[in-house]
Amino acid sequence: MSLAQTPAAPGAPMPKIGAPYRRGDRWRIAWTDADNERRFATFRTKAEAAAEQARLKTETAAIKSGALARPPAAHTFNELADYWMEHRASRKRSEKDDRSIIEAHLRPHFGKMQVTKLDVRAVDAFRRRVAEVEPGKKPLSDKTIHNHLTLLISMLNMAVELHWLTSAPRIKKPKLVEGDYAWIRGASDIHRFLEAAREENPGIFELYATAIFSGLRAGELLGLRWDDIEFSGENPLITVKRSYDKPTKTGAIRHVPLMDALKPVLREWRARTPGTWVFPGRTGNMQSPSARVLQETFQRVVERAGIATSGERLTFHDLRHTFASHWVMRGWDLYKLQKVLGHKSVQMTQRYAHLTPEAFNGLRGLLPGAVPGVGAGGDVVAMGGRR
Repeated sequence: MSLAQTPAAPGAPMPKIGAPYRRGDRWRIAWTDADNERRFATFRTKAEAAAEQARLKTETAAIKSGALARPPAAHTFNELADYWMEHRASRKRSEKDDRSIIEAHLRPHFGKMQVTKLDVRAVDAFRRRVAEVEPGKKPLSDKTIHNHLTLLISMLNMAVELHWLTSAPRIKKPKLVEGDYAWIRGASDIHRFLEAAREENPGIFELYATAIFSGLRAGELLGLRWDDIEFSGENPLITVKRSYDKPTKTGAIRHVPLMDALKPVLREWRARTPGTWVFPGRTGNMQSPSARVLQETFQRVVERAGIATSGERLTFHDLRHTFASHWVMRGWDLYKLQKVLGHKSVQMTQRYAHLTPEAFNGLRGLLPGAVPGVGAGGDVVAMGGRR
């Protein structure tokens, strides 16, 4: 069947409704839709035209009676992307990431496609396209494709809310294997790292020390103001209210204990930094996500300190992993760590529960003496012959 709906041409003769009629080498039908608009469509055969006309008449009658929901109006993915950027992405911390994914990947593939046509097959075609490796370029990782599809799913769910779709297709994302993460493992390594940070400009040592002893994300650190830190009282706290100049990742405000080792560092830094921001840029304003302190400066300090990791390149975010790992290694509560890190669920915090191989010391004596021929300490004992 080849269906092409067109509105009635001005001055065109009106054929009798219910009778397909020939138009050139095609068969044409006419009907009145649920909005009382005259519609026309053409088909290759008379049988196809008659069958579709009967279906359309039944559908229109059902919509008018309320027995069937009115089909969504036609909207393209370009319209959906524009709406998303204006009304949703503009309120997100990841607005730039959304724009990059949409403009570089989603819009080129889905742009002119009607949202109602964006089904599982269309998404599978998109996945095949992004899997193709262009000469001189690396293939997109499963994590990257996962992020692209996560955004697409959110956009299609919004299309349902806008009544541009009756339901969103069920899109399967690549399964991601949770890998190990890099972190600074020993207290001596942390000491060496922070000593190397002292050789940088003022504020670098203080920023990196706060990251290690609070577990705050980069945006939360650079969005930190002095009135967010309570030095006095029995429980000194850091109140995390924002990421850069926007809400936190989860949108919630949380409280983080001000560690004993960090308190004097920030007190001294407070005396030298009288402005609003705890870690301002050179102009005294809040630093941006592309600040050198998060990238080039950080890598220079890592290299100077000679920090060795298990094959992974250390990043600024790994200071958060360092905080969480040492928290758990001290035997502190995992559920409290969840609140301190701002995780929505404890499952996200569970990645730190493995600790290090040393964490299993003393946990190997399960059911001593239960295995015939093996002693309580794992030693082989003499046994009589088989009977």
